[in-house]
Amino acid sequence: MAGNTFGNLFKVTTFGESHGVAIGGVIDGCPAGVAIDLEAIQAELDRRKPGQSAIVTQRKEPDTVAFYSGIFEGVTTGTPIGFVIKNANQKSKDYSHIKDSYRPSHADYTYDQKYGIRDYRGGGRSSARETASRVVAGAIAKQVLDSLGITFNAYVSGVGTIQLGVPHTALDLSLTESNIVRCPDPAKAAEMEQYIKQIRKEGDTVGGIVSCVISGVPVGLGEPVFDKLHAELGKAMLSINAVKGFEYGSGFEGAALKGSEHNDLFNTDGTTKTNLSGGIQGGISNGMDIYFKVAFKPVATIMQDQDTIDKEGNIVTMQGKGRHDPCVVPRAVPIVEAMAALVIADYWLLNRTIKK
Repeated sequence: MAGNTFGNLFKVTTFGESHGVAIGGVIDGCPAGVAIDLEAIQAELDRRKPGQSAIVTQRKEPDTVAFYSGIFEGVTTGTPIGFVIKNANQKSKDYSHIKDSYRPSHADYTYDQKYGIRDYRGGGRSSARETASRVVAGAIAKQVLDSLGITFNAYVSGVGTIQLGVPHTALDLSLTESNIVRCPDPAKAAEMEQYIKQIRKEGDTVGGIVSCVISGVPVGLGEPVFDKLHAELGKAMLSINAVKGFEYGSGFEGAALKGSEHNDLFNTDGTTKTNLSGGIQGGISNGMDIYFKVAFKPVATIMQDQDTIDKEGNIVTMQGKGRHDPCVVPRAVPIVEAMAALVIADYWLLNRTIKK
């Protein structure tokens, strides 16, 4: 299987399966001399880990990360950073009923057809559990960028048909972590929470939207023509499990505007009066806030009877079992931030190399 490495200069390779002994990764290209806050990394993992609230999967995993290389006396050495997160709460028997059949809209079928074998226990490598390794790498990327004043703030802006409908500039993003949905609007968050609980009782799932704002990015990150900054951010987000869409700046709504309405006029200092460009022009950061939305589909495994096929092509009836998220977006917030941080760290290093 190829495709397990992300990045150009700041690279992360992840490994492991949902119900294997452990998951983990190797970060290559992290600069030497960066002071690492291990507690901050664990805090990021805690935001993503299962079992943290009543509206996420109840799999109980401590998700404690152990570092094996690349950090000495709390500082990066410039060598590969190896880390492992042990799996502690596998219940593989919950998946025995799908050993020879495929969940609709899941990776079960495509993995089996491509490789001729699949780890049906929790989806194996296709499980979103792999994203824990991304969060570790992203947390380190954040610390690399911290001295530059670059910040990442993702939040839930939609669950099903419940949408915030206001720009990030109208929100107090410090409230994002004040509720289990991770929505900075307390009233909407309560509405979303009740809806997710209702969906779970019905044995169903629902999708949602995670919005993200990156502030403090200097002018000049991005490599046209094929390595535009927004293109890499799109790739990063679309690589996350269950993601079905990505838009930045004005996105699809901008297609309905005229140029006179959409153009971001300049201030004398080079900033712009509006920011419909989403902080990126010509594939290069312009110093304004970068903001985007990521759409997540409903989780494929539902606790309702569905017709599907088995390995022989026979129509069979199956019902999901085990522990699954009724809605992934509350736990996806730190994953979106992590992938955004990996992109910005990578492009910052590339920009620094080019300037040399």
